[in-house]
Amino acid sequence: MESPIAWARRRTAFSQNNKTANHPNTKPHTPMKRNLLLGLLTLCAGSLLAADASPKDAAKKLADQKNYSWKTTVDAGPDARFRPGPTEGKTEKDGYTTVTTSFGDNTTEAVLKGDKVVISTEDGWQTAAELSEGGGQPGPGRFLARMFQNFKAPAAQAEDIAAKTKDLKEADGAWKGDLTEEGAKQLLSFGGRRGGGAGPEISNAKGWVKFWIKDGVLTKFEHNVQGEMSFNNNDIKIDRTTTTEIKDVGTTKVTVPDGAKKKLS
Repeated sequence: MESPIAWARRRTAFSQNNKTANHPNTKPHTPMKRNLLLGLLTLCAGSLLAADASPKDAAKKLADQKNYSWKTTVDAGPDARFRPGPTEGKTEKDGYTTVTTSFGDNTTEAVLKGDKVVISTEDGWQTAAELSEGGGQPGPGRFLARMFQNFKAPAAQAEDIAAKTKDLKEADGAWKGDLTEEGAKQLLSFGGRRGGGAGPEISNAKGWVKFWIKDGVLTKFEHNVQGEMSFNNNDIKIDRTTTTEIKDVGTTKVTVPDGAKKKLS
């Protein structure tokens, strides 16, 4: 049997240990708690930074990637006179960009590098200047030359569209906003005519835009433009939605035909 003295000593030791464990000023696991708190704060900060990446920043980060591919589709609405097919492309930073676009049964390939562009034709690869030669009324060759001369890769397109947008806000997993009236006008007329001459008259221009971002990099963007265009005394109503999806970031391989490389050199 335990003696009264031993019992008393054991009770005193237990009481003192219990007070120490529950005393408000006692912090037995402070280092562990502090490390856990710092870790949680760092994780939250990283998540907030990724979530706060603006479309412009995400577009710039995409442009900084080694390479990427994309596909662009256009929904011109049920009443559209012309229905462009998809455009697919591949690009590498400070290197080549290849673009394939279709319209009806016709497919056109182009290769760009810097400010130079060559286009595949029935007569082989030709530069934009060669396609524009001949003067006279604008024809398919001049149209293609102008289109590819003004071409921008998706990263640059997205940055440009973001600059034409007001009140961009993040909601439902995407950044959304309305286009400015001037921005909608420019997108309706594909920027107007370049190199002189007035563009078509645009009225009631409006539109919206969406951007999707993952890990701070742009993965998809979509914009809609609506309005009325007066061209050659014809009034045309437009309701067009363009969607571009980015893929194979960092793993895209750009292959350029030898004939195109010779023309670009």
